[in-house]
Amino acid sequence: MSQGAVIAIYVAPQTSASMVSVPEARAVSGRGLEGDRKYIHEGTPAQKSGPDRELTLIESEAIEAVPRDEKIELEPSETRRNLVTRGVALNHLVGREFRVGDVRLRGIRLCEPCSHLEKLTRPGVLRALIHRGGLRAQILNDGVIRVGEAVVAE
Repeated sequence: MSQGAVIAIYVAPQTSASMVSVPEARAVSGRGLEGDRKYIHEGTPAQKSGPDRELTLIESEAIEAVPRDEKIELEPSETRRNLVTRGVALNHLVGREFRVGDVRLRGIRLCEPCSHLEKLTRPGVLRALIHRGGLRAQILNDGVIRVGEAVVAE
């Protein structure tokens, strides 16, 4: 069993809006986090909806590596991921079920960076986050996710 923790939660009300840090968020199966652009499908074309769009996670360790490896400053909110974790290898959760507190999730695929992310941040971010941009996950049951809760892969 592998265990880490949620150290930050972010939502954005619109596609290009700044991410806002919240202490907790309600996860809704088939939708995402309440208050997030993915939950309300703001600016999301129909072909870009589905279980892999419900929740995104990224390792704090990956964010901390960016200035060290690429000489680019990157704040956790700038990654545009919903949950920032510590102590769990997210890439290993593709195809596996895990939980955050009482919320069960399924890792769908890696959340590779895109040109939109680089446009919203700075040049080099796309390259810096390749293969360490996090995880896209499906929410399997409704519940509240809080900062400090355990991320448990069984």
